Amino acid sequence: MNEREWLAERFEDNRTHLRAVAYRMLGSVSEAEDAVQEFWLRLSRSDPRGVENLQAWFTTGVARVCLDMLRSRRSRREEPLEARIPEPIVSPEEGVDPEHEALLADSVGLALLVVLERLTPPERLAFVLHDMFAIPFDEIAVLVERTPAAARQLASRARRRVQGAPVPDLDIVGQRELVDAFLAAARDADFDALVAVLDPDVVLRIDRGARRRGASRDVRGALAVAKRGVVFARLAPFARPALVNAAAGLVVARHGRVLGVAGFTVRHGKIVEIDLLIAPARLRKLDLTALGY
Repeated sequence: MNEREWLAERFEDNRTHLRAVAYRMLGSVSEAEDAVQEFWLRLSRSDPRGVENLQAWFTTGVARVCLDMLRSRRSRREEPLEARIPEPIVSPEEGVDPEHEALLADSVGLALLVVLERLTPPERLAFVLHDMFAIPFDEIAVLVERTPAAARQLASRARRRVQGAPVPDLDIVGQRELVDAFLAAARDADFDALVAVLDPDVVLRIDRGARRRGASRDVRGALAVAKRGVVFARLAPFARPALVNAAAGLVVARHGRVLGVAGFTVRHGKIVEIDLLIAPARLRKLDLTALGY
């Protein structure tokens, strides 16, 4: 085995890990795949001799690619920052696809990814690499072109934001009961029943894509979200249960065409966040083969 073959084998050994790093950095499975592939192209032109920790070298290399992609995403200003719902990982209700298990380790739910989307690219890199993958700050500092102390501050600011994300209940049965109750109340136009399953400070995010300014928006508060129940009333006849980032959710499809994916965050027995993705271009990027789409 020559050096190139050896490096390719080590890269394949770490591909799953690198996809997990990139998904946390980018909030998109499809973009994570692109980032890992771009890193391989760069890696094939690199010299690994003298590298003591190959996995850490791979990790920081993929993170550098992701940082470039995040900065490019912001510079294009394709959509308002608050409008973007991270790309969900959708699985059958029977369980998460083994291929996606590593991507969803450490409870990478939509609530956490939404907060990560609102960090600056350097903050996101510092938090993901240090807090999730234990990369030292002196290595992170090189990537963000700052001192180790400044890199530590980036992670600290990010950590304060992340701590504000709701920590979901882990009882998947309880989650499913609430989601089913929400859907039934929406279908029956039962306003009081809708309010009953919602946290008073619930947030509903609707991502319709970037086709027009203001097309995507947040709705806050149980009363306001319950009034928008008509949106789900129209979708209810075509909804089927699924796992969305390993939590109870819904896939809405009609005549084999996916119309939307809804993720729910449940905390203390109430729905605290609903993320509804109905942007056609983004839906087409989702891997829904395990659900038959």
